[in-house]
Amino acid sequence: MTFDYDLFVIGGGSGGVRAARVAAAEGAKVALAEDRRLGGTCVIRGCVPKKLMVFASGYRETFEDARIYGWDVTDGSFDWARFSTRLNAELDRLEGVYRELLEASDVEIFALRARLAAPHTITLSDSTTKTAKHILIATGGHPIRPDIAGAELGIVSDDIFHMPELPKHLLIVGGGYIACEFACIMNGLGVEVTQFYRGAQILRGFDDEARSLVGEMMQEKGIHLHLDTNIVSIAPATHTASGTDTATNAVAGALTGAPVDEIMPAQKPDARKGGPVRVKATNGTEAVYNAVLFATGRTPDTRNLGLEEVGVPIGRRGEIIVDDYSQTALPSIYAIGDVTNRVQLTPVAIREGMAFVDTVFKGNPTRVDHEMIPSAVFTRPELGTIGMTEEQAREQEPVEIYCTSFRPMQTAFAGRPDRVLMKLVVSKQRRTVLGCHIVAPEAGEMIQLAGIAVKLGATKEQFDQTVAVHPTMSEELVTLKTPMRGA
Repeated sequence: MTFDYDLFVIGGGSGGVRAARVAAAEGAKVALAEDRRLGGTCVIRGCVPKKLMVFASGYRETFEDARIYGWDVTDGSFDWARFSTRLNAELDRLEGVYRELLEASDVEIFALRARLAAPHTITLSDSTTKTAKHILIATGGHPIRPDIAGAELGIVSDDIFHMPELPKHLLIVGGGYIACEFACIMNGLGVEVTQFYRGAQILRGFDDEARSLVGEMMQEKGIHLHLDTNIVSIAPATHTASGTDTATNAVAGALTGAPVDEIMPAQKPDARKGGPVRVKATNGTEAVYNAVLFATGRTPDTRNLGLEEVGVPIGRRGEIIVDDYSQTALPSIYAIGDVTNRVQLTPVAIREGMAFVDTVFKGNPTRVDHEMIPSAVFTRPELGTIGMTEEQAREQEPVEIYCTSFRPMQTAFAGRPDRVLMKLVVSKQRRTVLGCHIVAPEAGEMIQLAGIAVKLGATKEQFDQTVAVHPTMSEELVTLKTPMRGA
């Protein structure tokens, strides 16, 4: 059978673009369909714009500290319009780079939604049909709203980069890394932030000691963090002639300490702006916010792909089920990245795309190693982690815990109460470092380097044999001599 293409990629994010380019470099005829913007979640709606916002949010403390360090600095105000204009220009530039890379690789681009029609057939949203020997699905994921009354009045992480102005008072619902990162970002930009999380501690799945310190530092910086708390309902705020909400005037601001007149300007609720809205919480309180951000999870984007019709199995969370080589139950169809719900990280999607090309176009069956993947949470301070948490390791074998928490030199000099954490989880018998957890400024940079040693199976004694770089925070990783606790 003759096909239009050797490979048709559905999805123009980092994983799909990399697979398309590398396959084309191997001589394959490749096409790619993306109905939104090239670059996907990471470049357009996630990692990149978020990290630029992280940078922007840190300058307020930098200016404050600069005066203590002897600089004559005058306080200014943050200009969201100026920043967002520059941010959008940068995202446009990056999207252009992705397009140029695909075009230079002779990948045909369709700015259309693609849907499976048969194991080798794709139907585009303009009703045209294409055939391919291999089809790769790399559509990523999308944020979800909770199933509560009025959830449509809130915004999700995709929306936050497009707000026409910053809200004065923002409620964030969720306790994962997206919720915590945006709580810190908005707090740093001068927004009054309240955060609800239904669990007992934020950042579920991360090391308990590390996430507890992150939570403490977030509250120290002025974020109103309410654990074991969730939304009961969210509704438009009702205005009186004075501009207040009569139903909530007595209790509004109870969670933020802000007057209701300040919280709620005279404006109608807007889905993109998010507010003003009245929120009832499970702890019995009721308050009004300019906006509510739902950071309550992401789900694989398998909507309207025709997967069920052609017989591609889908898991209970909507993920495409694949084997170790990213192949579905239909031999011609593969899937990589967040749509498979294996490890939702951009570098993992890229690796899966490369492994797919090795397997299918280079004749070298390649599996991606999903173990010991370093990651970072860009809160303030950041959390960097690789390997097992203390809790996970204790369930596996006897361990020793080497840990220290202290005030770093830079912020201690400025009189800040900030604390950092350096922690190693070590196998008592084998002496291998099973996990490394860092809570500190630039923890993401540190964990990338520490992750190499942990991935290679370094022992605690090999860490000890490494001479410290002094004076640094990270030197503690190689100077921890006595375990704090054992099995």
